[in-house]
Amino acid sequence: VQLQASGGGLVQPGGSLRLTCATSGVTPDHYATGWFRQAPGKEREGVSCITNDDGMTFYADSVKGRFTITRDNAKNTVYPQMDSLKPEDTGVYYCAARPVRSIIWDPTSGYDYWGQGTQVTVSS
Repeated sequence: VQLQASGGGLVQPGGSLRLTCATSGVTPDHYATGWFRQAPGKEREGVSCITNDDGMTFYADSVKGRFTITRDNAKNTVYPQMDSLKPEDTGVYYCAARPVRSIIWDPTSGYDYWGQGTQVTVSS
């Protein structure tokens, strides 16, 4: 299983970025691709996720209304679109994948596979 995250960079407050997570080798029929971020000195935070088949989405309260996650199953790729970025969105963003085996599951934990991070810096 491989996950490749990209698209980070430096952006001014109020700006936008679109990250990309390309996955390969994820075998469960029903799985979720999630995005996490970690700022220096802070705990890792689950930001968003999307399931591969029914497209169910999750957003942390801190990004609701500003981030939109979509998927392209033909390309096995997930795209979080990040708009109205704030300095507190700064951090290393990671994508991860987990199987979904029950109706009730936690979109911010249980991830088995992780990609490398991509740095997002929001600063003027």
